[in-house]
Amino acid sequence: MVDLSTKYLGINLRTPLVASASPLSQELDGIRRLEDAGASAIVLYSLFEEQLRQESFELDRHLEEGTDSFSEAGTFFPRPAEFHVGPDGYLKHIRAAKHAVSIPIIASLNCTTAGGWTQYAKLIEQAGADALECNIYSIAANPELTSREIEQQYIDILRAVKSVVRIPVAIKLSPFFSNLANMAKRLDDAGADGLVLFNRFYQPDINLEELEIQPNVLLSTPQALRLPLTWIGILFGRIRANLAGTSGVHGHTDVLKLLIVGADVTMLCSTLLRNGIGHLGKIENAVREWMEVHEYVSVSQLKGSMSQVRCPDPSAFERAQYMKAVKSIQHVVFTNREAWRILSGS
Repeated sequence: MVDLSTKYLGINLRTPLVASASPLSQELDGIRRLEDAGASAIVLYSLFEEQLRQESFELDRHLEEGTDSFSEAGTFFPRPAEFHVGPDGYLKHIRAAKHAVSIPIIASLNCTTAGGWTQYAKLIEQAGADALECNIYSIAANPELTSREIEQQYIDILRAVKSVVRIPVAIKLSPFFSNLANMAKRLDDAGADGLVLFNRFYQPDINLEELEIQPNVLLSTPQALRLPLTWIGILFGRIRANLAGTSGVHGHTDVLKLLIVGADVTMLCSTLLRNGIGHLGKIENAVREWMEVHEYVSVSQLKGSMSQVRCPDPSAFERAQYMKAVKSIQHVVFTNREAWRILSGS
């Protein structure tokens, strides 16, 4: 019997299949369905500090609108259900989720101020979350901001959060660092319990009819797997923090590839939105079947078996793969040209 169990953030999980942050976790029914389909843990949708600030601003505006009206005009005040100032709604959702399912619930937090990170992290822990994923997403658009300053912000956020909570803390990273391996090591040294690779860069689009910027969220494709696959293979065995692969995980082959380079868990989102929550069970069955056929008895046996941990110079290994890739493209181009020459009789 194949053992699919793994450990992530110090938590024992039945399988490495984790539902990542998505709209599927916004309702308790979705959370229950994810557990029933086989998710071993669930990362809740993110709590955004800006959203809480906006809610507070909107409430203040509505409360002030009727100040010059008659005192009897009680309808000027907003209904309590219209506004959820502060993180109360998110915290209640954590408590309800913990009551509704038996699998671990990992909260996701995205803040812009040091006070926001520590304040909401403490409240999330008090609400009963099993772990916290710090979703650090910011675009460095200031040309005066150096790479050293940007990297230090990540370290400062991690240390601040770790200083106020006891639950495990994972950092969700973007791939845009000049030396990601060094950044991963620094976060590891600062106490990160896990690294989630990678945060997707949601670039905006332009509406040519309205002449305005608009969001255009595209679901990931299996091709997006290459980036976490590369870096997890490089980092496995070189840092203590657990490694979670996300973005591009659509089928059982994607899960297996991430495990074989060293991922502790694989996180799924787009494939569940596209194929339905029940797709989780199909992926698990296919992973189990592949491991049985290839005589792997456990995830621990499979994990990291094709990483670069045995290579003294990962950059040299990567350069070798790059050279092979370039040569393969040249071969394809040459073959296509030769075929066209023969067909055209030239």
